[in-house]
Amino acid sequence: MMPSRWPVWLLLFAAVAIEIVPLPEGLAPFRPPWATLVLLYWALMWPGRVGIFTAFGIGLVLDVAEGSLLGQNAFVLAGLAYLVLRFHLRMRIFPLWQLTLSVFVLLFLAGFVNLWIDGIAGRASFGPGRWGPVLSATLLWPVVMGAMDRVRERLERRDRSFA
Repeated sequence: MMPSRWPVWLLLFAAVAIEIVPLPEGLAPFRPPWATLVLLYWALMWPGRVGIFTAFGIGLVLDVAEGSLLGQNAFVLAGLAYLVLRFHLRMRIFPLWQLTLSVFVLLFLAGFVNLWIDGIAGRASFGPGRWGPVLSATLLWPVVMGAMDRVRERLERRDRSFA
């Protein structure tokens, strides 16, 4: 029996909702990209169920919710999902510190592509608002991974009991 996907979709949409909640002015430049972190986790751990099309769809939802260029987040998240799917077997055996470093590289790449797209659109900005989310998300990755691991284990345990 295939594990149900609705909890994953619920977590992804909750991450999108958390990502668009207003923050105080001092914290806003360091807002982690919650949807990206959750998507990276599920693409890494359930590559057959969460992939490029899921990433593209969540990216479109983010584009509409944030008011960014339509397709910008979709393009970036689909590219990240592709990279995670391409290397997921290697990445899954990494120790936590190395996986965190890999997530940092992926988030930095996403930030660079977003900077490139914003530059083409004439909206490029530098500073903590551009790279703060990369640093905060990297620091939060072990926490997000631990929480998502517990959810995944419960889902797999529940599905085994129904099989």
